[in-house]
Amino acid sequence: MPNHLATETSPYLLQHVDNPVDWRPWGEAALSLARREDKPILLSIGYSACHWCHVMAHESFEDTEVAAVMNALFVNIKVDREERPDLDQIYQSVHNMLTGRAGGWPLTLFLTPDGTPYHAGTYFPKAARYGLPGFPDICIRLAEVYHQQRDAVERQNASVRAALAQSIPATATVPLLEATPIGQLQAALIESFDPHYGGFGAAPKFPHPTGLAFLLRRAAFDTESRNAALTTLTRMAKGGIYDQLGGGFARYSVDARWEIPHFEKMLYDNGPLLSLYADAWLIERAPLFSRVAEETATWVMREMQSPEGGYYSSLDADSEGEEGKFTVWDRDEVRTLLNDDEWNVAARHWGLDKPPNFEGRHWNLKVAAPIDHAGRALLSNARTKLFNVRAQRIHPGRDDKILTSWNALMIQGMARAARVFGRTEWLASARRALEFIRATLVVVGGPPSARSVNRAEGGPPTTNGSPCGTSVRLLATYKDGKAHLNAYLDDYAFLLAALLELMQTEFQVADLDFATQLADVLLAQFEDRECGGFFFTSHDHEALIQRPKPGVDNATPSGNGVAATALQRLGHLLGEVRYLDAARRTLECYSPQFSAQASGFATMIEALEEALTPPETIILRGPAADLGVWQKALSSQLYPHVLTLALPNELTGLPAALAKPKSDAVNAWVCQGVNCLPPIASLEALVAKVSKQGEVL
Repeated sequence: MPNHLATETSPYLLQHVDNPVDWRPWGEAALSLARREDKPILLSIGYSACHWCHVMAHESFEDTEVAAVMNALFVNIKVDREERPDLDQIYQSVHNMLTGRAGGWPLTLFLTPDGTPYHAGTYFPKAARYGLPGFPDICIRLAEVYHQQRDAVERQNASVRAALAQSIPATATVPLLEATPIGQLQAALIESFDPHYGGFGAAPKFPHPTGLAFLLRRAAFDTESRNAALTTLTRMAKGGIYDQLGGGFARYSVDARWEIPHFEKMLYDNGPLLSLYADAWLIERAPLFSRVAEETATWVMREMQSPEGGYYSSLDADSEGEEGKFTVWDRDEVRTLLNDDEWNVAARHWGLDKPPNFEGRHWNLKVAAPIDHAGRALLSNARTKLFNVRAQRIHPGRDDKILTSWNALMIQGMARAARVFGRTEWLASARRALEFIRATLVVVGGPPSARSVNRAEGGPPTTNGSPCGTSVRLLATYKDGKAHLNAYLDDYAFLLAALLELMQTEFQVADLDFATQLADVLLAQFEDRECGGFFFTSHDHEALIQRPKPGVDNATPSGNGVAATALQRLGHLLGEVRYLDAARRTLECYSPQFSAQASGFATMIEALEEALTPPETIILRGPAADLGVWQKALSSQLYPHVLTLALPNELTGLPAALAKPKSDAVNAWVCQGVNCLPPIASLEALVAKVSKQGEVL
């Protein structure tokens, strides 16, 4: 019989619907049951593309004997960390407090009925091994601890709750914002940079797009930053972390050489990486960078964009129960697919003439040797043949829920790459995703707490054409016609940043209206009005044992850092002091942290840079037919501190700050902070001015 997960939208939860474990989703029903029966809670947090989640599920959760122990002793709750990042943040923090180690997935916690963990771990094997106790044994022991050592459990829980409360950043005095952390972050990144293979630190290696973006912003005037960023992007593109046949990046590399990935592909990595490869191409016109951008965008549109327009979340590492089986190759199979000339080129280029690099018997393709001009056509033929044969294999599972925050990251990446490379189909892809969000994941009016919307029954009203100032709220996730869950800080902040990027590629008044609506919700529902910064959950969100206010970048950028940067930029565009003040309060709140330890605060320090030296805003106004030439010229170089909007004469409904006079020829208005230049009527003069300012910045 199915458990209580059958009505959930999360593919991860639905993977467990036929487990003999009596799983329940997180919610008041499960928490009330634990209180009523005085049972501890066994909380398991994971996600659908997680390899070790699958392992633990197969070993323990599908086992009737283990399930019987769990069902007798606990109220068992399953959580998808992608749908409930609020819970994941809290309980990863507690795992670190209780164990002194970094967490991960599956995250396994034992809670008292009030939701406070009294024991934490990650993967547990069914039987004791790897130095870990067997899972049934630890379940029995921890149930006894709860019932027999209640006073000790409560004393520890009180300490945990106190530590969680103290971890929320708060500023007693208003610090002076200064530039020292910028240099400290740069020095820390350069110090941890691996000059041989690129990346930062030792294995396992993650892409760290926020650190790379910080370095690329300095590439024009700092050789070390340029070298570290471009070397890393080059090595990643040539490594096995990049899908050499189908495009797109896996989540991380298990080795220092980027050779063998953990094979799952996440939307949240590939959106920012698409932006980075576009920017890298602007710095150094390497064909490798443009090829990776094109192949990644093509993969996203081919495999990750739903017919409705939104982007799916991830692809699994496993297929047919084996990690990497879809991706890796047997050398004899490749040899039979290619003719002699193709084989000679492909084997050398991809390392098939070397010993196997995956589990001692398979090859994960990487660039092992360069290709000369004569071999390019042969390699292209080989790639096409292998891609077509691979397409006939059983594909990894796809997590087809659509998350607002991750979609925003991909919209931003697609819009950025579309502008750099002039690709209208990439812009159209970004627009389809945005319109999906506006039509499906937006509620106009009151708070969406405890509300879900079934698109099959009409869905929420779209914000298209809604007047600026109309109250909107976001939902966090959508699948199979159902949008639900109160959205988080990242949903609002990432989408606001994506709209600013999209408006620079193709300006629409509706996008600006939507951006101001999102900014207003950030201030009204998320800001810590006493101490500055933004909570991860809204003021009307479900009460949990902690209300996180994260400032550090993780796999995705810091929501507080993105909010501060985006609000500053929108504030400068519109002359809106409320947004600028909220951004400054955020920086003041986190200043003690990033001043003491700059590492991990790349997104926040980007906001600091632009607080100290405001970005240039350029408003182009004139005939639509002529604006494209000016836009293309400004998009042909990397100007990370410049925000450009092209506004055709026929646009109406512009706010006063953008409503520049119409004219028969293009004019440019350039401002930095409150300082504005007279209109510039020459494209050459504008490019020279922007370049000069860029040197100063």
